Formats: sequence, C-alpha cells, structure tokens
Amino acid sequence: MATPIKTLKEIPREELFTPGHRLCAGCGIPQLVRMVLKAIPGPKVIVNATGCLEVATTIYPYTSWKVPWVHNAFENVAATAAGIEAAFKALEKKRGVKRPKIIALAGDGGTFDIGLQALSGALERGHDMIFICYDNEAYMNTGIQRSGATPRGAATTTTPAGSVVPGKIERKKDLMGIAISHGVRYAATMNPAYPVDMYNKIVKAASVEGPTVLHYFCPCPTGWRFDTAKSIEVSRLAVQTRYWPLYEYEDGTYRINVVVRNPRPLEDFLKLQGRFAHLLRPENKHILEQLKRDVEENWNRLMKLAGLS
Repeated sequence: MATPIKTLKEIPREELFTPGHRLCAGCGIPQLVRMVLKAIPGPKVIVNATGCLEVATTIYPYTSWKVPWVHNAFENVAATAAGIEAAFKALEKKRGVKRPKIIALAGDGGTFDIGLQALSGALERGHDMIFICYDNEAYMNTGIQRSGATPRGAATTTTPAGSVVPGKIERKKDLMGIAISHGVRYAATMNPAYPVDMYNKIVKAASVEGPTVLHYFCPCPTGWRFDTAKSIEVSRLAVQTRYWPLYEYEDGTYRINVVVRNPRPLEDFLKLQGRFAHLLRPENKHILEQLKRDVEENWNRLMKLAGLS
C-alpha cells in the first residue's frame, strides 16, 4: 500500500478521475474521488450508489472513471460491494487472481438511511472493503430533502424553515458510532480542507484487512446555499468550530487528528450558509442553542474517548 505523506507535493500526480464531469462548481465530491484513486495503488473496483456522484460522472455515453466502476441502486451499494469482494476472494483461491481493493461510495441518503441495512450486513460479515460516505447532509441529488445526516435546524425542502418549524428538529445520526459498534478495525472522518490528513486516512483504511468506514464532510453550495468559491472556507470552519471533528478509530483507540482548543464561534460556520440563515434570528435562538449543545456534547464525548479530557 501507499505510504503516509507529510506534504501535498507527495501526493501522486496520476489522475484516474477525469475532468468534464457534471458535478456542481464548488462540490466537495471531486476532491474526495481524486484522492481515493491516488491513495490506493494497484487494481481497484469502485461500487457507486445512485446519487450526485453517479449521475454526474456517467452521463451516457460518457464516463469520468478510468477504473472499473459499478452502478447500483441507492439502497444496496454495500451489498453489491460485498458480493464483488466475495467473488474475487473465490477467484483468488481457485485461480490465483489478485484481489482488487473494493471501494463503495455513497451519499448520506444511501448510507445513513436507505443503505444502512446493507451497510450493517456487510460490516457484520467482515467483507474486505472500504465504505466511504460523502456527506452533504441531505438528499441533494433528488431535491435537497432532509436525511438522517441533516443537522438540527437546517432548512431543506422537506424541513423548510418557517414560523412553526424552524428547519429540521432532530439531531444528526451518529454514523461513526454505528460503524464502530459493528467491530470494524478502522473508521475515520475526513474533510477537504485537510487534504494530507484525508490522504493518509485513505491509505490507512486500504491497509486494513476487513471492512473500514470513512466519513467525508462534503460541502454542497447548491443545497447549503453558499458561494461556490467558499467551499474550502466552509469546510475549514466546520473543523475550527468543532462542528466536524477530525478523528479516527483504530483497533479500539480513538485519536483526534485536529485538536481545536479555542474553537471559533459556531455562528462563523453557520452564517455563510443559507440553510442556517434563520437560526441567526432572535426567534430561533433556542434551536441555535440546541445545535451548539449537540456540537459540544459530541466534542466532549470524543475528547473523553481519546483520553484528552
């Protein structure tokens, strides 16, 4: 497997994800895919759930993929990846065929909600695969509807902010906790504003035998309603405000990769995004305070798990 890096200059220059796709300007998905294909050398197979990535990169008769790629429905990407992994394992045993690395990619809708059953099954059975969720915190491909990944207070087309309901009222589902509870050896969060950290986590996930889970913060200018030039700024603020902690779990040990001792106010992250604009109004202060408690409770829990509190 590839070795960890310390600087961006060490990232391989080869591109296996071509330009010309139809992903939105400012979308965080291309950075993820390019990094995945660079960090994992040798043969690999991409299994891609229906979603923004799938529809924007394989518009018939074109494709942006230079590696074997399989499309499946929203709900069964983990099951498809597990089947491919099992088939190659049998071929390796019977014919000596070298096993490729199997990489499943899905959005939050295809991971937190529709695909959770298939993911749980694949993790429990212990298939040798990397599952990566690109989390833009709503069903962006089908109309910006709320998902289990949508944070408390966010406005979506199915949780519009109004005088009665100020956006989504439930808190975000803990995907990492669900994955870790299945006994996986490695799981980690990633963010495009920290590319070296992201590259090294992909390398580490690929080096582990068995299922691994990577959870990627995926800025979405369309659904979050911010200027396309501010994707990395929004992503960096997510870490600096503790909204999106960068951490990893490896063989029972938690590590926080970016320890934010003096966080920026959460409002600095929220005010750049139209989906949170209503939270900054006085009448919705109670929802803002609830969201802040969600963020701090999660951070304090991780600090305790990492032995830093």
